Amino acid sequence: MAATSGVDPAFRADVLAGLVARPRAIPARWFYDAHGSELFDAITRLAEYYPTRTETQLLGAVSAEVGRIIGAARCVVEFGSGSSTKTPLLLNAVAPAAYVPVDISGQYLRTAAAGIAQRFPDLPVWPVEADFTRPFALPPGAAALPKLGFFPGSTIGNFTPAAAVDLLRAMAQSLGRGAALLIGIDRVKPVEILVPAYDDAAGITAAFNLNLLHRINRELDGDVPVDRFRHCARWNNIESRIEMHLEVTEDLSFTVAGQLFAMAAGETIHTENSHKYTAAAARLLLAAGGWTPTAEWSDPDGLFGVLLAEARPVPAAP
Repeated sequence: MAATSGVDPAFRADVLAGLVARPRAIPARWFYDAHGSELFDAITRLAEYYPTRTETQLLGAVSAEVGRIIGAARCVVEFGSGSSTKTPLLLNAVAPAAYVPVDISGQYLRTAAAGIAQRFPDLPVWPVEADFTRPFALPPGAAALPKLGFFPGSTIGNFTPAAAVDLLRAMAQSLGRGAALLIGIDRVKPVEILVPAYDDAAGITAAFNLNLLHRINRELDGDVPVDRFRHCARWNNIESRIEMHLEVTEDLSFTVAGQLFAMAAGETIHTENSHKYTAAAARLLLAAGGWTPTAEWSDPDGLFGVLLAEARPVPAAP
């Protein structure tokens, strides 16, 4: 098995703490090693997975209007850029001064950044390998430029509301007063649409979820019996979110980084949340995070929302 030396210590710490915790949970950001990023890219092309398709169509329709509202020559900072597939729609419309993709998966980041640089040869592209949920430094060339944060894919839904507010505040602080933020936020909708989007018939989402266990085995000297876990996606109406879990199918034990763990049949490891918001709740979330909504768009079926907001000082009173 692979040695744990050279492995991100935060990954090791999060996995061990998550397996000890009750209920057990591992942060979703650790899905995104190179293979996990490839699997997620495949998920976005599935018929059941409406968010990417719907948001892409929205961005194509509204990006020119975004450009008119915010003006030209902004530095576009994309949080969790992944494959940057939606990014050209925005870059073509807003006449940016630079593009800064930020992603935790370095190999995937560099490949996607090279593709953007080739497509936009006159645009400075400065990739940053970082966990955007934690403090990171923007490239020196971006410091003096006005900023447009770009946070598509309803990634904000992966955070609990309290954590989402903290993240939005951190983004406002990083980008600076007067910065703009273009963000995709998924809407509440019927369960018969929601659940298949996270439990597709082809099993791609299941492979994506189970890949986390393969990564643990590979990077943390684990011997987790992956074939004794199954992917589980369910709607939590009280929390207004889809939850993904890895459920044990029979009693088992395993080791990770030299520590022994035992799980009973039916017990789960909670791996991801995807919170869904009404239009009003999405605006309130942004306001709580230090962003004043200035424009909002949705598809005709109301499946998904794209919002533009500005970082403004939070008043102490009306």
